[in-house]
Amino acid sequence: MTASTHTATRRLVVVGAGMVAHRFVESLLDGTDEAFQVTVLGEEGRAPYDRVALTSVLTGGTVAGLTLDEDVFADPRVHFAPADPVRMIDRDAREVVTMSGERHPYDHLVLATGSYAARLAVDGFDLPGCFVYRTVDDVEGLAAFVAARSAQLGRPLTGYVVGGGLLGLEAAGALQGLDVECTIVQSSDRLMSAQLDAPSGGMLRRLIAARGIAVRTETITTCLRPDQSGQIAQLEFRDGSTAPADVVVFTVGVRPRDQLARDAQLECDPRGGVRIDATCVTSDAHISAIGEVASFDGASVGLVAPGYAMAEVAARRLRGGEASFGGYDLSTKLKLSGVDVASFGDAFATTPGALDVTYADPVAGVYKKLVLSDDAKTLLGGILVGDASAYGALRALVGAELGGDPAAYLLPEGGVAAPGGDLPDEAVVCSCSSVTAGRIRSAVHDDGCADAAAVKACTKAGATCGSCSALVGRIVGAELTKLGREVSNALCEHFDLSRRQLFDAVRVSGLTTFSAVIERFGRGRGCDICKPALASILAVLTGTHVLDGENATLQDTNDHVMANLQKDGTYSVVPRMPGGEVTPDGLIVIGEIARDFGLYTKITGGQRVDMFGARLEQLPDIWRRLVDAGFESGHAYGKSLRTVKSCVGSTWCRYGVLDSVGMAVTLELRYRGLRAPHKLKLGVSGCARECAEARSKDAGIIATEAGWNLYVGGNGGFTPRHAQLLAEGLDDDALITAIDRYFMYYIRTADRLQRTAPWVEALDGGMAGLREVIFDDSLGICGDLDAAMARHIDGYEDEWAATLADPEKLRRFESFVNAPTTPDPSLGYVPERGQVRPATADERDAGVLIAGTTLEVRR
Repeated sequence: MTASTHTATRRLVVVGAGMVAHRFVESLLDGTDEAFQVTVLGEEGRAPYDRVALTSVLTGGTVAGLTLDEDVFADPRVHFAPADPVRMIDRDAREVVTMSGERHPYDHLVLATGSYAARLAVDGFDLPGCFVYRTVDDVEGLAAFVAARSAQLGRPLTGYVVGGGLLGLEAAGALQGLDVECTIVQSSDRLMSAQLDAPSGGMLRRLIAARGIAVRTETITTCLRPDQSGQIAQLEFRDGSTAPADVVVFTVGVRPRDQLARDAQLECDPRGGVRIDATCVTSDAHISAIGEVASFDGASVGLVAPGYAMAEVAARRLRGGEASFGGYDLSTKLKLSGVDVASFGDAFATTPGALDVTYADPVAGVYKKLVLSDDAKTLLGGILVGDASAYGALRALVGAELGGDPAAYLLPEGGVAAPGGDLPDEAVVCSCSSVTAGRIRSAVHDDGCADAAAVKACTKAGATCGSCSALVGRIVGAELTKLGREVSNALCEHFDLSRRQLFDAVRVSGLTTFSAVIERFGRGRGCDICKPALASILAVLTGTHVLDGENATLQDTNDHVMANLQKDGTYSVVPRMPGGEVTPDGLIVIGEIARDFGLYTKITGGQRVDMFGARLEQLPDIWRRLVDAGFESGHAYGKSLRTVKSCVGSTWCRYGVLDSVGMAVTLELRYRGLRAPHKLKLGVSGCARECAEARSKDAGIIATEAGWNLYVGGNGGFTPRHAQLLAEGLDDDALITAIDRYFMYYIRTADRLQRTAPWVEALDGGMAGLREVIFDDSLGICGDLDAAMARHIDGYEDEWAATLADPEKLRRFESFVNAPTTPDPSLGYVPERGQVRPATADERDAGVLIAGTTLEVRR
C-alpha cells in the first residue's frame, strides 16, 4: 500500500475532529509549501478539545480550558464543519457524504473517527442514571444528573463505576468530587490489570480505599434494576449479590468507530479497527486511518500518544517525506489527585531473561518495580505506585542503560543517589507527541528556542498531559548552558527578573505599589502574569489589605472579590475552621446562612464547610453574619494558606500520641492569610495511622512517641507528590520554628505558581540542602526568616472584617451601579438542560438558586 500521488492543490478530507485529527492538520500545514485544501468534518458541535483532561471539567475546570489551539482550524486552507457527521464514503467517486447531504470530494481521505465507549450486554444499561465517560457531553450530563437527583432525594447519591482501568479510576475520583459515595467494580482480580501486576495492583487498591472509594474485584455486573419511577436503583452481580445504586458510570473500554470503513469495504480487523500499514495507509491507497480507529499489527489502542505518532507519520507522508509508525507505546500515568501510579515499557517482564528489581513500603503505600535486561544494565520497563516522581526520567530511559545501581531509582529520599548524566538523544521524553531528547536539543541548537515554552510550541513536548514538562525544562536549561547562554528566568515580558529576584528587589527597595515597582525594575503596564505575582509579593512584604489602593487592581478574579468564582457565575463562601474545629453555635449560624441565602453546602476535604451559589452583591451580607458569629475568611480564593487538616489525636482517639487538633489550630491561626507563590495546605496526624493524610500536604506533621515528625513538599494536582521527611522527634517549639523557616524560604525563593514539591526538587542539594538552610543556617538567613514570619503574624487582620468596615471596598460588591437590595422578581433560575426543576415563584422572590441551573431573564 502506498500514499496517493501529488497534485497541484490536493484536496484532503479528515473525518473526525478530535485530538488526533487536530494534530494531523497542525502537522500537515506546519511550515509546508505544499498546496492543500483541508476539510475537517466533526460529529460533536464543538472545536477539538483535550479528552485526556476531561475530568477537569468536574473538578473546577471549564470546557473552554480544554479547547485545543483554535488557530489550527482557523488557517485559511482549512474548512471546519462541526456537527455534521459523515454518512458514507463513496470510494469510486472519492467523495464523502454527510448527514446534511453535503458531498466533499477528496484526493486523499484521513479517517480519524476515534472510538466509542463500549457497552455491556446487560439489561438496564440505558436506564436514567447510567452514563459512559467519553465526551464533554457525558461529563456535563453526569454532573447535571447528580445535582438534580441529589436535590430530589435530599441526600448524597450512591454511585458505582463499572470498570477499574485508568478511566474508571478517574471517573470514580470525579464522582467523589461530586459528593457521590463511590464503589469501583472490576471483573479481574486487580485494578488497572492491563498495566499493573498483582503486588502493585494490591497497593493501588489500598491507596484508592484510603481515599474513601470502595473496590470490588472479581465481580461481574449482570443486570441493572429500576425503581418505580424508572430510575436506576440496583445492581445485580453474577454471584447473586445486589447493591443499591443511584448513578452508574460504565468505563469498560472503548471500541474503534470503524463502521464507515466497514460500509466502504475497507479491510478491517475482526476485533475492530481499520487495518493500516506502517505508513498509516489502509487497503485503499487514497485513504489513511490514524488514532483509535486504526488497527496496526492486529491491535487498536485507546491512548492519545500512538494516535499523535500516527498523525505525524500520515502528515509527513502526504507532504512527500519518509516516515513509518513503529508500534504502540503503552506507557500510562494515572491522573487522580493523591494517587500516584505509572506503568511503562515491558512492565510485566515478558522479555526473555528479564529481571525484576522491586521496592515496597506498605506503610507509606509505595511499590516500585524496574524490569531490566538479563545483565541488569538495560531498562526495559517498570511500575510505580504511590510515588511516580521518577516516571518522566525512567520512561525516557527505556531501552538504554541506567548507568548506575537500579536501587538508586527506587529507594526513597536518603537512599543511594541516582546517577546523573544526560539522556541519550533517542530517549523519548514526551510519549504523547513522541518527542525525543535529541529533538528537544535540536529545538534549542537548530531552531533557536530560548526557553521551555518556545520548545513546547516548536516540538509539542509537554503540550498534552504535561507530565514531562519538568524534564523538558531541565534538558532545555542544560543545552542553553552548554551554548554559554544565560537561561532566562524572567517573570514575563515586562520584567527581566525572576520572581525570586523581584521579591528581593522589592524587599530591599521598600517600594509598596505596582506602579513604582514596574517603573524602577520593569517596563510597560504589566500583564496577568506579573500583576498577581507582584500582588502576592507586596502582600507578604507590606502586610496591607489585598484591596487597598492600586494594588486591588492586581488581584486574580477570586482575590478581587475574596470569594471563589464558580462555573455558573456565582461565588462560594468558605469561612475558616482552624484544624476542622467548630462549635455547635458556629454550625447553626452557617446552616442558617445557607438556608436564608439558598446556598448549597458541602464539607470540603480540608474539614470545613463550603457554601455555593452566592451572588456578588450577597457576599457582604453573608460575611457580615459570619464575622459577627466569630468566623474569619478561609482564604479559599487566594494563593495562601488554605487549611490545616487534623485527626482528633490524643484528645479523643485511643491511638493518639499527641494533641493533633491543638497543634493544627495553632498552625492554622499562625499562618492564616500567609500569601505564597501557590496555595499551602498542612495536615497534622496524632499517630502513625495517618488519618489526616499529612504526607500529601505541603507540610505534614505526624506524632510519634519521640515527638513530631515533619514532612514537606507533598502536593496534589496533576502530578501528585508524597511529602518527604525533613526532621523527626521535634518538640512543639522546634516544629513551629522549622515550619516558619520552611514557608518563608519557599515564599522568598520559589518561582511564580511553583508548588512546594517541585521547589524542593529544584533546590540546591534537595532535601539535604533544605535541612542545612533551616536547621544549620547555612545561608545565614534564619534570623531574617524568623523576623519575616513574626511580622506576618503581628500584622494579620481578617480581610473580610476589614472590608466590611470600609465603604469604599464594599462598593466593588455591587453588581451594577443601581443594583437593588432585593432580588428582581422577573429573574428566575431555570434548568440548564431541562434536568433540574425550575425555581418556584416563591423561590425566585427569595432569590434562591437551584443547584445546576443558569440564570434566565423573563420579561
